[in-house]
Amino acid sequence: MEIVFLGTGGGRINLIKQVRGTGGFRINSKSANIHVDPGPGALIYSIKNGQDPLSLDAIIVTHNHTDHVSDAAVMIEGMTSYSLKKRGIVIGSKKTLEGEEKGIGNWHQSLVTTYTAQYGDSKHFKTAKGEFGIEIAKMKHDEPTTFGFRLTMDGRIIGYITDTEYIESLVELTDCDLLIVNCIKPQSDGYHGHLTSEDVIKILRTAKPKKCVITHLGLKMLAKGPNEEADRITKESGIGTIAAKDGMKITL
Repeated sequence: MEIVFLGTGGGRINLIKQVRGTGGFRINSKSANIHVDPGPGALIYSIKNGQDPLSLDAIIVTHNHTDHVSDAAVMIEGMTSYSLKKRGIVIGSKKTLEGEEKGIGNWHQSLVTTYTAQYGDSKHFKTAKGEFGIEIAKMKHDEPTTFGFRLTMDGRIIGYITDTEYIESLVELTDCDLLIVNCIKPQSDGYHGHLTSEDVIKILRTAKPKKCVITHLGLKMLAKGPNEEADRITKESGIGTIAAKDGMKITL
């Protein structure tokens, strides 16, 4: 299994300035290729990093914010062979798939099988190559239907904590071979809705994944030094943590 980071920047200023990309990340495995949170640049960064949209089997959109959903439609067109064949799975938040201002329109949804994420659900999906399972985890963000997940595929478990404030249930994302955490800033600054390094340390001490990657890094995190913060998280949590970079690949 391979995880490819196609954008590791977070926050509104980074979204426009593109100091770091905002294309989300892709999981490639024997049973499925899955693109998670395809924000602005997901298509271009995929092509630049040798990740063929035509070979996708599923797309996951954790919430209906521009930096997580804006390229979902074009990635669906790739996954469905230029929109010529109904194919693939889209898992999205309720606001993304059913909201008044839904992030993915009805026509693009008609090209795929859709599933609206519900907290606490555990679902299995079959692909042309195999299958994968997903458990939906509650998050607390200003998009009220935002979700994270534990994804089980080919004997590995990938956890993802997307944009959220700290809530106690985050520590329940246990048994992960890799836990990917959106950590936008090194310390609290009075603005809620995102995790800090201290929050990640608290989560890792209980969840105890085999490895952690922090991503969705804001400008304050970039200024502080993501590698140094990852080292601090490792030291204080006891869990090996690395800071993602655009184009980085991890093999499990």
